[in-house]
Amino acid sequence: MAHDHSHAGHDHGDNRLGWATGLTFAFAAVEAATGYWANSLALLGDAGHMVTDAGALILAAAAARLARRPASAQHSYGFGRAEVIAALINALLILGLAGALLVSAVRRLQNPEPVAGMAVLLVALVGLLFNLGVLALLIRGTQTLNIRAAVLHVVGDALGSIAALISGAVVLATGWMPIDPLLTLVICALLLTGSIRVLREGLQVVMEGVPAHVDLALVGRTLAAVPGVHGIHDLHIWSLSSGRIALSAHVDLDTLEEWPALLTRLRHLLAERFEIDHVTLQPEPQGQILHRRPYDPARRVESRSLPNQSDSTAQGE
Repeated sequence: MAHDHSHAGHDHGDNRLGWATGLTFAFAAVEAATGYWANSLALLGDAGHMVTDAGALILAAAAARLARRPASAQHSYGFGRAEVIAALINALLILGLAGALLVSAVRRLQNPEPVAGMAVLLVALVGLLFNLGVLALLIRGTQTLNIRAAVLHVVGDALGSIAALISGAVVLATGWMPIDPLLTLVICALLLTGSIRVLREGLQVVMEGVPAHVDLALVGRTLAAVPGVHGIHDLHIWSLSSGRIALSAHVDLDTLEEWPALLTRLRHLLAERFEIDHVTLQPEPQGQILHRRPYDPARRVESRSLPNQSDSTAQGE
């Protein structure tokens, strides 16, 4: 019964993503047409941003469905990284859009062209109200990872509409045409900043790097401080997918008889303090070291080498 309820929540989230995507595509088409007619790069840039965001929502929804598929003989870890791959694709598309807008904005600064300020002002105002409506749609109900990401995208769209709104108002009030490409450069900066951050985080997952919020050395010291553990080596921490962290390590101890109780304590510690619940630990009784890499940045941490075990434990809290 709980399993069915969970999938229902995901379905409602997918429905909201579907409505938000359809509405975003529709308004982006209107905004692009008006931007082309009004000769406004700010409107065209915001329309392009909305199109890429709608594409991001489609990829996110598809990846979320794929990620829920169970593990198989060919994919023993499941399909959780589908969301990461979708994020990388979206980030690359946004980089391409930002580059094209940047070139157009520089050219427009060098050769200013007239902009229909009233049309820009009206469409940007409607766009801002539209984005606020989509935002209200998305924040209702269950807040999954994809929904939260969609909310961030819509906030970015709202900022783009505000930039276009300012552009139209300035052109109407002063006739100063460079404001349009200048605000386009601001939109480019927002796009570049967001896409580079997503690329960095996605590549960190694909390269199986230690998650940014996890201190590998602290985890090693904390595990080594558990009574009964003589040392930790070959410690590895990586992300299986967004929000799902895995850990493997070799644990030095006296005898295998104490391992079941020790394993329970270690798993509980990792889950409660570091939110790591996919754990693989290899027990190694004293004098029976099975494997040791010649060089390991997470080299063996011995409990007796800790200056103060209680201090190490406190640092993890």
